[in-house]
Amino acid sequence: MSRKPLPARAGERSRVELVFEKPQMLAHLFGQYDRNLVALENRLGVYITARGNRVGLEGTAEQVAMARDVLNDLYARIGRGEEVDTGLVDASIAMAAEPTLDGIVSAERSSPPPIMIRTRKKTIVPRTPAQAHYMKELVSNDMIFALGPAGTGKTYLAVAQAVAQLITGSVQRLILSRPAVEAGERLGFLPGDMKEKVDPYLRPLYDALYDCLPAEQVERRIASGEIEIAPIAFMRGRTLGDAFVILDEAQNTTPAQMKMFLTRFGQNSRMVICGDPNQVDLPGGVAASGLADAVRRLEGLESIAMSRFTAADVVRHPIVGRIVEAYEGRDA
Repeated sequence: MSRKPLPARAGERSRVELVFEKPQMLAHLFGQYDRNLVALENRLGVYITARGNRVGLEGTAEQVAMARDVLNDLYARIGRGEEVDTGLVDASIAMAAEPTLDGIVSAERSSPPPIMIRTRKKTIVPRTPAQAHYMKELVSNDMIFALGPAGTGKTYLAVAQAVAQLITGSVQRLILSRPAVEAGERLGFLPGDMKEKVDPYLRPLYDALYDCLPAEQVERRIASGEIEIAPIAFMRGRTLGDAFVILDEAQNTTPAQMKMFLTRFGQNSRMVICGDPNQVDLPGGVAASGLADAVRRLEGLESIAMSRFTAADVVRHPIVGRIVEAYEGRDA
């Protein structure tokens, strides 16, 4: 792809015309009814025109440089077979480096080495710098604590990495666990057998699994024991070897439960502990949480990594990030 920048100083109104070499890719780049371009206009405050294989950008030098970088990034992603949507537009904006200006541009943005997780149903790439760091930690450390608000991809990326390793045979089992704690309300008696009683608490883990594997494979692997989904109470007395182990909603464990869970660690295993330290549903609040206690005790130890996310890393609807910021700011 080539570009023809028009000289302008930072802060002045600037124009750039991008020329795309593969017009057949533009329908995916623009999105249905040009919704990706509209999202880019709304997020960056630029004016975008498209004619044939040419896209014009108008705005301040900084806005135009950023919009150009994002469009180049999305165009390259489409070339690699990725699907572009407004969520990925937001992610590309978040990951864009400070734009360099020569009039508008002096050089191509440096591209980091591709980081991705391949599963049977999709290829997953990071959408924020924190996700990129987290995905590196998932393949380089034995134990990873993923800390941050809802919607940042902590559990989803861990499940995707676990599925990828199960498919390749790097591990023989995938074990997913959560504490069975209600979020601020008492549900009382739940009908059914043990599985039916605990499944409502574990539903988010099932959702992530079905997003990474065909449904028949999930059910077959659960039936064979390759994939196990169970409350943390079922972990006592076990040694979890040759497995990828994930503990979700870890902020709702007590210190005793957390110690019990962490010491299940076996040979040739990887363990990921996901949680939001600010969203504790235990009666004693944050002070009763085993997650905060474990982070305080274990941070800095060899082979144990800490990946922290903030509201800026939320990859759900942009309003979720603003909600998290509003609540965290009020609580602080």
